[in-house]
Formats: sequence, structure tokens, C-alpha cells
Amino acid sequence: MNYLISLLKEIVKKRKLIWDLSKADFKKRFVGSYFGIVWMFVQPLVTVLIYFFIFQVGFKSEPPVPDVAYVVWLVPGIVPWFFYSEALNSVTNCLQEYSYLVKKVVFRVEILPIIKLVSCLMVHAFFIMIMLIMFLCYGRFPMATWVQILYYTFAASMLALGIGYFTCAINVFFKDMAQIVSICLQFGMWLTPIMYHESLFSQKAPWVVPVLKLNPFYYIVAGYRDSMLTGNYFWERPTLTVYFWVFTVVVFLIGLKVFKRLRPHFSDVL
Repeated sequence: MNYLISLLKEIVKKRKLIWDLSKADFKKRFVGSYFGIVWMFVQPLVTVLIYFFIFQVGFKSEPPVPDVAYVVWLVPGIVPWFFYSEALNSVTNCLQEYSYLVKKVVFRVEILPIIKLVSCLMVHAFFIMIMLIMFLCYGRFPMATWVQILYYTFAASMLALGIGYFTCAINVFFKDMAQIVSICLQFGMWLTPIMYHESLFSQKAPWVVPVLKLNPFYYIVAGYRDSMLTGNYFWERPTLTVYFWVFTVVVFLIGLKVFKRLRPHFSDVL
């Protein structure tokens, strides 16, 4: 607990440094690229278009929310997943990327995953703006629950950071961890009802629905859709809310403990 408190104090104390390094990390992604920041949007937009044509045009899938186009139902589920998967991949590789800082005795390496997370949050902010504009273009009027996107973004950040502390520490000694994370994220995308709704299994395999809800990211996807489409507040899912935060806090503490245990050996390996 003392370690966690000292880390929080360090984050507050060095908040300007974290912000400056996060901005530098954000800009660094597009250095030397002809189209620059445009590439940040190309792959996610192409992914959305592919799913749009497959599920809405091809399979003519009907979203569970009445009078809502499939793409409008899809985007609030896939936007947080883009952020979460990018954040977890980035945090997992952050110690190798910033190895020159890890070797500095005076630098608190625990803030490196936070720098990567903030950099990913900048990208996520652009996608949230695009999502809001798309909703307005489809005639969806703003609702008070849209503000909850900030809460669910924070929840996704804590989940990614908790797992990321564990994976980035292990990745220093076991380089295959980054590949394992990428594969798990591919499975995780299909184990989360993003392109489909859990009601798909309610008749033929009802046991699948509670299993899907064990995936903590189910809470984030459902929360984004609650906020953007149905107007439900997070306290209307009390069981899922408690489960998510208990899971996230436990994972965060385990990840931080592993990070602390392995930290003295980082500079030797890197």
C-alpha cells in the first residue's frame, strides 16, 4: 500500500513531465510519415467498414436497439476496444522502447506505462469525437449519459494499466510476452460481444451469456452502448460494476507487485 501511495505522489509531482513525454510519444508515431496523423485513423476506419459490409450489408444483421443502424450500434463497442488493445500493446513494450530511461537511476520507471497510456488516450479522444459526430449525423440527439464515456474510458484505462504493469515487467525477461498479448487480444475481441449481441446465444446456448459477462471488457462495451444508445447509467448495472472494479483492483495490485519485484533487474537485462 505504501508503494502505491508513493507512486500516486510521484505521478502528481511529475504530472508535467508525464504530459510532455506523452505528447512527444504521440508525435513520435508519425515522424517521417508522409500522411502523418492520417494513418492513425486508416486501419480502424477500414476495420469498421469491413464489419459494416459483412454484418449489415452481407448478413443484414439487425442491432438489438430498435431503429438504430448496425454501424451506429457497432461503433460504441469497437471504439473502446481500439483504445484498450492499443494501450495494452503499447504498455507491454514500453520498457524496451524507453530502455535508455530505465537505465537512469534517478528516473521512476513506474511512470513509463502511464506515459504510454496517456499517449493512447490522445488517440482515443479523436475517435470519441468522430463517434459523436457520426451519431449527430445519424440524427441521434445528445443525452446526459454521453458524459459517462469519460467514466468508462477511465475504467478501460485502469484495466489496461493493471494488466500492462504485469505484461511489461514480464516482457523484459520473456520477449514472447508481447506476442502472447497480441494473440490474447485477437481472441478477446471475439470473446467480447462487439460485432454481435449476447442475445445470439440466449436460446440455443444460454450458458454462454454469463460466461461472456465474466470478461471484464464486457462491462466497458456494454457501458459505452448504455451511454451512447440506450441512456442507461452505470449504477443500473450494480453487479457488473462491482465485479469489474474488484477484478480490476486485484489485477492492478498483482501487476504492480510483480513490477516492483522485477524492477531492480530491468537495467541489467535491458
